[in-house]
Amino acid sequence: MKGRMIRAIILFVITFIALLVFIALYIDETKRVQETYRRQYHTNLDKVSEDILSYTDGEGDFDLRYIRIVSDMSAANAFAFLLEMPEEQKRTVNEMTTCLMKYPEQMREKLKELDEAVKDINAELDKGYEEGAALVASVDKKGH
Repeated sequence: MKGRMIRAIILFVITFIALLVFIALYIDETKRVQETYRRQYHTNLDKVSEDILSYTDGEGDFDLRYIRIVSDMSAANAFAFLLEMPEEQKRTVNEMTTCLMKYPEQMREKLKELDEAVKDINAELDKGYEEGAALVASVDKKGH
């Protein structure tokens, strides 16, 4: 009986240590995944800025250039929802993306403000999200 109890205690200790190791590995992997998402989020925001520059400096196919802006902003929006960041910031990025999709005529005139907001967001400045929210608020949602 004493031998069984000792084996049970040893098995419990080994199982407990294995559980702690598993939890530590899970936390480490979660941090790595978040870092990958964050890196991709910033890459997509960089691409949005590049696309805006291409749109404003370019000649010719403006529709294609605008679609690239929308596409890269949509990708950044998708990664924003995978990141651990405040819901208000996620909502701002989502609303900016929605405005790009729904109100292209108005947003084409506001690309400079969008570029400034995206650059500030990418620099991890809170004012970037405030600028983005102000940009969204300036759009006439009735489409006039």
